[in-house]
Amino acid sequence: MQKIGLNQSLQQKLSPQQIQFIKLLQVPTVELANRIEEELEINPALEEGAEEVPDEQPEYESAEEKEEEKNDDLDLADYIRDDDYNSFKTHSDNDDDMEIPIPTTSSVHESLLTQLGYLGLDERKLTIGKQLIGSIDGDGYIRREIESIVNDLAFSQNIETHLEEVASVLKQIQTFDPPGIAARNLQECLLIQLDREANENAELVKTAKQILLECFAEFTNKHYPKILKKLQLEEEEVRDAMELIMRLNPKPGGESASSLAQKQYIIPDFMVTHIGSKLDISLNSRNAPELHVSRDYSDMFKAYDKSNKQDRNLKDAVVFVKQKLDAAKWFIEAIKQRQNTLMKTMTAILEFQYDYFLDGDETHLKPMILKDIAQKIGMDISTISRVVSSKTVQTDFGVFPLKYFFSEGIATDSGEEVSSHEVKLAIKELIAAESKAKPLSDDKLEELLNQRGYNIARRTVAKYREQLNIPVARLRKEI
Repeated sequence: MQKIGLNQSLQQKLSPQQIQFIKLLQVPTVELANRIEEELEINPALEEGAEEVPDEQPEYESAEEKEEEKNDDLDLADYIRDDDYNSFKTHSDNDDDMEIPIPTTSSVHESLLTQLGYLGLDERKLTIGKQLIGSIDGDGYIRREIESIVNDLAFSQNIETHLEEVASVLKQIQTFDPPGIAARNLQECLLIQLDREANENAELVKTAKQILLECFAEFTNKHYPKILKKLQLEEEEVRDAMELIMRLNPKPGGESASSLAQKQYIIPDFMVTHIGSKLDISLNSRNAPELHVSRDYSDMFKAYDKSNKQDRNLKDAVVFVKQKLDAAKWFIEAIKQRQNTLMKTMTAILEFQYDYFLDGDETHLKPMILKDIAQKIGMDISTISRVVSSKTVQTDFGVFPLKYFFSEGIATDSGEEVSSHEVKLAIKELIAAESKAKPLSDDKLEELLNQRGYNIARRTVAKYREQLNIPVARLRKEI
């Protein structure tokens, strides 16, 4: 049986300005320029550049006019020449900051289309080739089934074709640079690249192909004894062939060193530099231009104030202007809050990890969690999490994500706590010094770390090893 009743509850909701601030807080500097550009396009009350200050001060309302305005539903005093929001300089005071260039190299797809044009294909096969190139993923593979591409050509290009014709064009594309491009799986990718090596060492390439064709599963799992037994080859032959295969590129579409690939640079959000014996923090704000509220829109309110306030059309127009001014002021304030919050957070991180920033020694990193920084600057953990997300800092030792400086603590025999970074460094050292013929298992790593004074469990060793992208002992084994 349904009943109708009244309930009283207290709810906490975020204001539009708070929501805007939260969204801006997690945007990295490299994307901030785009976000500001979007706001400039949709809000004519927000303008870019330094505001021109007039020679004369704006006229203000008389006491009688202000009293009359109290009864009006629009409070003009909040929107006419509000000095707190009119202009906010967000760029760096240092005009000598260098712009970080983005090279204009062509993409892999553009290069492949250029090479396709050199084949002199007829219009039909040229269309098939373009469809295949458009199906290549970012790492250089075609993972879409050829049969599906045949269907795509029929529906989107009105070309009736068959598997053999599409496969024939695909074979031609697989001869393009970079080697291994347009392969349908890793095995085919490596075999295509080996074909380019055949002229230099035919016998070695033959053995490498034999391993990939007949023992691909054993190769991927590094079961070397099974390969030796199955192919009846000498250990030295297999070792040389494996070294050749390991030199091949498993992701031909992502060659960062090639001019065929689109290159991107990390633009740091902060810079930490040595000035004498002290450390200095600066916020990279080159992507945040000067912003101010439009003078024209503010003047509209003055005109409305002197006009007939009973004119409904004029009043509707002013309501629209008021909304835009609200949005502009909120956006400028959100940018300002963002910069202040970023600096507070980075300053707290620097103070907490001061010893590390002095020399870059990983052993000087202290255990630090989000709660430590939140308590230090009196902010919520969720705010710190948004700041840390996707932000980077440039130091004398390289560019690091802010997440790098946060780590859990590991107890030692002496009762002290060390950062997990120090333990990971010890794991890397032990694995680097291990015998490749008999790699260290996680149990053995646990034993060796315990001998060094780190109280750590095997499951934690496995977790740290995986975070370091180091495979298990079996996959590290070499013959």
